[in-house]
Amino acid sequence: MRIALLSDVHGNLPAFQAVLADVDETGAEQVWCLGDLVGYGADPDGCVELARARCDVCLAGNHDLVVTGEIDVTDFSFHAAAAALWTREHIGAAALEYLRSLKPQSSDHPIGLYHASPRDPVWEYVLSTWQAEECMDLMEPRLGAIGHSHVALWFCRDTEGEAEGAPAEGGLERDLSEGEWLLNPGAVGQPRDLDPRAAWLLLDTEAWSAQWRRVEYPIDEAAAAIEKAGLPKVLAERLYSGK
Repeated sequence: MRIALLSDVHGNLPAFQAVLADVDETGAEQVWCLGDLVGYGADPDGCVELARARCDVCLAGNHDLVVTGEIDVTDFSFHAAAAALWTREHIGAAALEYLRSLKPQSSDHPIGLYHASPRDPVWEYVLSTWQAEECMDLMEPRLGAIGHSHVALWFCRDTEGEAEGAPAEGGLERDLSEGEWLLNPGAVGQPRDLDPRAAWLLLDTEAWSAQWRRVEYPIDEAAAAIEKAGLPKVLAERLYSGK
């Protein structure tokens, strides 16, 4: 099966729409989202509505959970907290009900799905090989997908027990047929790897291959919506730099 893996939409509807258009071009059969439909962007309802229509699997991220009240906003940084409080005030009842139905991990699929990590599906940022190895030790499937860090990454432990990992630039393809893997598709709505294009990952579970993809989208539109909503201006500015 060809699966579109994506994460960290963060209320950025123009980016989400652009990614799904690219997904359609590839012929992916399903769309799996690893969480954070809402957060820093100005269109939580639009993103949730689109996810309900298009995502076959959707997890809850920490930004979703703070909006539903399952996480305390005091656990967030200043700008993240400001965005969370704004989202709480502006999100519609239907979108909120959908977010409340989501969980931060799922074991019902051929690969492990976690918003953040197998060890801590809500909060852990997996950015190093040693972290990835510890997470692999906890996974039952040999392959897992994570989001949360906003950075496109891959980690692998081969059949000899040697582990490595690196950032994944757009266009990178990897053969996943052997070894253990932890894959991060990067962020749809707020990339933080110095590439402002929206990120996602095409996974083929028959060929066991992965391709990281990047998509141009109208950043001006997303940034203008953030400023018009009265959200912190820095949340608009960072979209242009990808950090």
